[in-house]
Amino acid sequence: QLQLVESGGGLVQPGGSLRLSCAASRFTLELDNYAVGWFRQAPGKEREAVSCISSGGRTNYADSVKGRFTVSRRNAKNTVDLQMNSLKPEDTAVYYCAARIGRSPFDVTCVTTAFDYWGQGTQVTVSS
Repeated sequence: QLQLVESGGGLVQPGGSLRLSCAASRFTLELDNYAVGWFRQAPGKEREAVSCISSGGRTNYADSVKGRFTVSRRNAKNTVDLQMNSLKPEDTAVYYCAARIGRSPFDVTCVTTAFDYWGQGTQVTVSS
């Protein structure tokens, strides 16, 4: 059973930056064999996709974060990061990482139903 742990959330002012990290709890498990997604859920709203990265490194982004967020792998540390710049109050949400076995290195399907494993989430608050 793959368990995921998110870190890096917190309170930041508008225009600021945060980096979220997603790590597999079992250190012997290579997260680079999995497609990984970042999702977020604001109070009263449905969980939505933010960004995904395929097992082969292909990425996609929600329109609302394009040009501001970057997803990447740090294979040496077996993590997937979400670098968030130019943060806005509307980015406030609980951010979750999710993973699935990479069926294809090019498969970057980025919907909640495509993922099998989920972390507990980390709160990101953007406020002055």
